[in-house]
Amino acid sequence: MSRPPIARASSVAIDGATVLLTGASSGIGLELAKLFAPRVARLVLVARRKERLEALAKELRAARPSLEVDVEVADLGVVDEAIALVARLAERGVEVDVLVNNAGVGVMGMLDKADPARIRAMIDLNVTSLVALTQACVPGMVARAKGGILNISSGAGLTLMPAFAAYVGTKHFVTGFSDALRCDLSGTGVTVTQVCPGPVATEFEETAGNFTGMKVPAFVEISAKSCAKSAFSAFARGRAMVVPGFVMGIVMAFVAVTPRWLVLAYTAIAARMLRKKENALRP
Repeated sequence: MSRPPIARASSVAIDGATVLLTGASSGIGLELAKLFAPRVARLVLVARRKERLEALAKELRAARPSLEVDVEVADLGVVDEAIALVARLAERGVEVDVLVNNAGVGVMGMLDKADPARIRAMIDLNVTSLVALTQACVPGMVARAKGGILNISSGAGLTLMPAFAAYVGTKHFVTGFSDALRCDLSGTGVTVTQVCPGPVATEFEETAGNFTGMKVPAFVEISAKSCAKSAFSAFARGRAMVVPGFVMGIVMAFVAVTPRWLVLAYTAIAARMLRKKENALRP
C-alpha cells in the first residue's frame, strides 16, 4: 500500500546502469544488491565492513561474470568519508545512474540520556551523507536525462515513535526531502522513490540499543528480502513511495487519517512508560 504519487514518473532505466548502493553489507542493502545484480552493468557496494562486502562481491561476480562490482569501504556516519567517496568515484570517471541511499541507523532512548556523539553520527549518516551523495549524483543524471534515487527511509518518517526522537526527525527529513526532490526533478527523466517500512528483520534493533526486552510481533515484522523486493519493484515502476508489508500498509493508512492530537497523545503515554523503564536501567 502506498500514497498516490506526487508526479507519476516513467519506469526507471535499470538495465545496463551503474548503481551506487550504500549499506550493502547486510540486511536490505545486501538483498537489494542481489536484485540489481542480474540487470545492471556495474554495482558500487558501500559499507564499513570490508570482509562482508568482498564476500558479497565474490558471490555476485560468480553468478554473473560480466558484472562489474566495486567495493568501497566507508563509514558514512562521518561526512568527510562520504565526500571522499564521491571524489574517488569522480577520479575514476564512474557515472552513477542509480543511487540507493540505504545506509542508516537508529538510536533508542530518551534524548536527555542519549550519547551526543551517537546522535550526531546518526544524523550525519541518515541525513547529511544522504544529501551529499544525492547532490553529487543528481547533476549527471539530469544531464543524461535518466536515472533514479531510491531512498530507504522508515515508517517513522510518516508518524511518531516513542524514545526515538532524533531518529524520527531524521526519517521525517528523508520523507520531506524525497517528496520535494521528486517534484524538483519532474520532467528531467530522473525519478525518486522512497521506501517506508515498519519493523524489518535486520541488525537495526541490536544496534539501536533496545532496552525494553520486548520483541517485535512476528506478524508485523517482515524479512529484509521481502522489503527489498517491494522496494525494487516500486522503484522500477517509478513510484513515489511504498510501505512494504500488508500489516504496515494498513497501519500507515490508519495513521494517515488519525488526528495529530491523538497521535501525540498515545505516543506521549507510551513514552512515559518507556522513560520509567529506561530510568530503572540507566539511572
